[in-house]
Amino acid sequence: MEMRFSDRMKYPFTANLVFLVGLMQLVTSHPQCLDFKPPFQPSEPLTFCTMYSSFGCCDARKDSALSRKYHHILDFFHFSGIPLCAKYIQELLCQQCSPFAAHLYDAEDANTPVRQLPGLCTNYCTDFWKLCRSTLSLLTGDERMQRLEPDRDKFCGLLVLRDRDYCYPNVLRSSRLNVGLGRVQADAHGCLQLCLREVANQLRNPVAMVHAADGTHRFFVAEQMGLVWAYLPNGSKLSRPFLNLTEAVLTSPWLGDERGFLGLAFHPKFKSNSKVYVYYSIYARKAERIRISEFHLLPSNMNALDPRSERVILEVVEPASNHNGGQLLFGDDGYLYIFTGDGGQSGDPFGKFGNSQNKSSLLGKVLRIDVNYNDNGPPYRIPPDNPFVREWGARPEVYAYGARNMWRCSVDRGDPVTRAGKGRLFCGDVGQNKFEEVDIIHKGGNYGWRAKEGFSCYDKKLCTNSSLNDILPIFAYPHKLGKSVTGGYVYRGCEMPNLNGLYIFGDFMSGRAPPGRCHFKPAPVTVKGKLLRFRPKEKLIGESTTTTLAPPRATTASPTRAAIQIPRQPPQATVAPRQREQRTTTSPRPAKPGGGRSGGGRRKGSARRALKRKRLKRRRGAVRLAGAGRAAGRGRVEVRVAGEWGTVCDDSWDSRAAAVVCRQLGYPAAIRTARKSEFGGSTALRILLDDVRCQGTENSLLLCKHSPIGEHNCSHDEDAGVVCRLKHQ
Repeated sequence: MEMRFSDRMKYPFTANLVFLVGLMQLVTSHPQCLDFKPPFQPSEPLTFCTMYSSFGCCDARKDSALSRKYHHILDFFHFSGIPLCAKYIQELLCQQCSPFAAHLYDAEDANTPVRQLPGLCTNYCTDFWKLCRSTLSLLTGDERMQRLEPDRDKFCGLLVLRDRDYCYPNVLRSSRLNVGLGRVQADAHGCLQLCLREVANQLRNPVAMVHAADGTHRFFVAEQMGLVWAYLPNGSKLSRPFLNLTEAVLTSPWLGDERGFLGLAFHPKFKSNSKVYVYYSIYARKAERIRISEFHLLPSNMNALDPRSERVILEVVEPASNHNGGQLLFGDDGYLYIFTGDGGQSGDPFGKFGNSQNKSSLLGKVLRIDVNYNDNGPPYRIPPDNPFVREWGARPEVYAYGARNMWRCSVDRGDPVTRAGKGRLFCGDVGQNKFEEVDIIHKGGNYGWRAKEGFSCYDKKLCTNSSLNDILPIFAYPHKLGKSVTGGYVYRGCEMPNLNGLYIFGDFMSGRAPPGRCHFKPAPVTVKGKLLRFRPKEKLIGESTTTTLAPPRATTASPTRAAIQIPRQPPQATVAPRQREQRTTTSPRPAKPGGGRSGGGRRKGSARRALKRKRLKRRRGAVRLAGAGRAAGRGRVEVRVAGEWGTVCDDSWDSRAAAVVCRQLGYPAAIRTARKSEFGGSTALRILLDDVRCQGTENSLLLCKHSPIGEHNCSHDEDAGVVCRLKHQ
């Protein structure tokens, strides 16, 4: 990843912009359906658009309607033309079921009508024109299209989508739509190389990481599904969540759903008042809403919020499922700032001017409220200097407006010496389909949406309105560089003084932010329950060029007191107890006189074989048999992934998958599969694998096709098992 500083003088503010974009970095996809809802797994397999049976935008009803249209079109064909064109017709119709349908049909650009057919890549369109151009009017139902059929340029001018990432069929096979972690490199003109260090893993859709500013140096990670986890400074995770709102949060497990648990903020006086504020999606009173709530710590546990203490501060109805905003933070003035999206769909179509330009709506806004000293009064008060308190029709909570979907914002801590810049609010505002922007938020400011997108006009009529008086972004960039700005921070840390004053931010499609390793002395944390030690899964890029840490002094045992003082050494420099035992017990033993191969040599060989078996058992993808009624060659299948044992769901579980397990365990073959928890369900373990589909020749279940690790739609009542053939059978 490189950072360019040559253009820093183009923007008249003291914090320069650093956009972390690896030019070789892979792009993350952003699936979305035509109705702007996230893609999903159909409740039953599709029979026509089968390529989207596991994940897409169609249910069985929609699939059946597309099938009827397909056969209606084929009725117009002579039988000799069907083999040539049937494939094209099916592929084009089924793109309504694609998880990228909103992009393929250009639905995000409200200035143009939604396409009648998906946007095609140039080569595909040329082939389609050569072989089946006469189908255009049949596919669109518009006989006027017949006039375009003889002219390839006009024909493909209508159908080609200029975005090469999202045109069909590139959208299905482009490697640029798959995330690659940590490929960090500069180009030929590189100025600065940064690296990533893993600090947490085994998380599901993490959306926020914050700290409590209480001296403990804990950090808290929120997952979109509604869980918040507490981590100690050495990377250990508390086994019980800090907060669990999974039953209340409105979201789905499907990639692309923008709803869910979206943000949290600790009160500046958290150390004394124990208050935490959260931002999440709900469904209540027949509408989707965003909810801002206040929670208190459990009196008996500093690592858990009391779920019964929830106090709803504010709710706002969301007219659509996307553009939900999600940032909460406290400014230097002590007030709570809430950043909402414009309400969703495309182009802010709500009302004459949209939600964002309507100050009587709380959507598309930066809100500022006072939640201090609210225990015995209303949940919040209006700060007296809010800019629209005295404006008729305006909501008094509004601090700034004209935002589209400000996702991540931050407060500048100021220069460590001069305090210059302290208190400024920086935001990344996600663009429509052309530009992304970064803004500094000012009281009463209008940030232009939907009149403008970045520096460019979006709604031309609103854009030319002399009363717009909008504040331009401090930085904007086109979609050839990134496609969904995330936001970031003005760097004020102790690790890299050369970065002081630079705004470092990422893009969901192309960027990442750097790690840090500053020195601090954390306050003690009282731990109730188990600690899950952090074990990195990723190799540090550029590790060979970093300074080697001195090994820590050996310790004898872990502390047993309730209050644990966390060691200052980083976790990667600490030797685990099990490793220390191996180092102190593997010194060579003297062989017995005359032992040769028949004495000590045999013992050494068996010890080596035992060690090898132990390592094989621990390696990624190892399997074992367990459960009720387990005997030699039979039992519930358990698999080891990233240091964790878990079970396998019996969805798609068949004899080929069983053969892989039996062969991996050293048995010659599988006699039969076991389903429906025949050997008992293991509630003590997580379900790690689901939808396993094997050819039967793989060396591990992890080499078979399967759903993402830890993601499943089953219970332990469906734990899979096997019965293997013993060697003597």
